Amino acid sequence: MPDMERWPTGRLLSTAARLVEHAWNEKLMGMGLSHAGVIALDVLSATGPVTQATLAQIVRVQAQTMGKTLIRLESNGHISRARSGSDRRSQVVSITEAGSAALVKAHELERLVLSTADVDTDALRRELLALVRDLGARDNASMANTIVAAADEGL
Repeated sequence: MPDMERWPTGRLLSTAARLVEHAWNEKLMGMGLSHAGVIALDVLSATGPVTQATLAQIVRVQAQTMGKTLIRLESNGHISRARSGSDRRSQVVSITEAGSAALVKAHELERLVLSTADVDTDALRRELLALVRDLGARDNASMANTIVAAADEGL
């Protein structure tokens, strides 16, 4: 095992994030979900039906990337897509009852992943929120503002 005591904090944060996401994705796979799919379901749960293009814009990914995520979600019954009544070229995406249930389970799985660590997860969450907001407020760069805005929107 490398001497992590000597690692810079940024490396510890990024490594922890990757480990948590990997463990969470492994649990989500059995439900036909991925981290990206959970984000899409979170947005649909909060906003209600939206076009595929709007969903991609909210999540800040390319429409093509969102399309791949939606194919998997649809094949597992988590979302439905229908042609827009106002623009036949667009598809309106809605979360299904199965998708809502899967979203609840996904959030439970996230808590389960974190519960195995010997750390106060509520305190960790508060510290991470403070860190993200503080660093975002200090840095006027557009990328920092975008990251913080997405976090504040619950994405």
